[in-house]
Amino acid sequence: MTTTVLTTQNLAVGYIAPRKPARLIAGDINAVSQAGEMVCLIGPNGAGKSTLLRTLAGMQKPLAGRVLLAGDEIHTLPPSERAKRLSIVLTERVQAGMLSAYELAALGRHPYTDWSGKLSEQDEAVVRWAIEAVGAVELANRPVNELSDGERQKIMIARALAQEPALIILDEPTAFLDLPHRVEVMRLLRRLARETGRAVLLSTHDLDLALRLADRLWLMPGDGRLHTGAPEDLVLSGALGNAFHSTGVMFDMHSGTFTVQEAYRGNIALSGDGMAGEWARRALERAGYAIATNGSPALARIEAIDNTPPCWRLIQGNNAQEYTTLGDLLVAMHTIPLSGSQ
Repeated sequence: MTTTVLTTQNLAVGYIAPRKPARLIAGDINAVSQAGEMVCLIGPNGAGKSTLLRTLAGMQKPLAGRVLLAGDEIHTLPPSERAKRLSIVLTERVQAGMLSAYELAALGRHPYTDWSGKLSEQDEAVVRWAIEAVGAVELANRPVNELSDGERQKIMIARALAQEPALIILDEPTAFLDLPHRVEVMRLLRRLARETGRAVLLSTHDLDLALRLADRLWLMPGDGRLHTGAPEDLVLSGALGNAFHSTGVMFDMHSGTFTVQEAYRGNIALSGDGMAGEWARRALERAGYAIATNGSPALARIEAIDNTPPCWRLIQGNNAQEYTTLGDLLVAMHTIPLSGSQ
């Protein structure tokens, strides 16, 4: 049986300033987050993702509606009880001073300790479990200020786990990481959701990773609404492409990626399978060429030969020239007149 951890009921989020009308960012939000699933909150800059997260975390009051955490209104929960049900990992770097990674993770037990902050044996066991769960045992004794961004993020997630919450909210957890570490952190969060039965809700600009790894997407297109559903459903409905549509950028529903639209230079006939053919297609599209289909007219023909190493044969009329790199091929194609066909 699926357990609902977070529920919003007719929620409206925004800002209230003194002597000014309330500024509505998004309204009529009815969404749920289930135990054991990872939800990715996505949307263009300025759509209101951070405002929504702050409201869901109880850091900001809603303009209207309710946020229920494990069945209770989050804004009426005592701070100590809220901290036992919800943990937050923010984008900003925590100033940890001379704390070790273990000591930073142990701060997650604060809701469970008395005024002295002394950890019990049970607290220590939970901290060790959290550090092990994120794969950071070898980091435990190292000073936090000596950790890389990726290592520090693991410890911050361990701290959140040490709170033993039902829900973990993360604001751009991969913001300062390179691609391999972004993948590592996203896969870690998905695994933790499944293995620990917690709900994980995170905002991200890593759209490709969100499409591949999220159980559910919350999409804020910037028009005051929130779309929710499986990633594939939001793609097929057109909601994802419409939310990120801008001049020169389009979402390709077939590949699940965003493409940059270059100035159209003409059609090219391309033949050949394998990696040589696939990467030739990508290079041609990046350079502004369209792949001719069904025998339609083309400026030239290219045969992709999937050897080791691969090569590409450019054919114009009776002339043919082979190239061993796609870079050289594209340079040669700039000499092709933009009128005429093969």
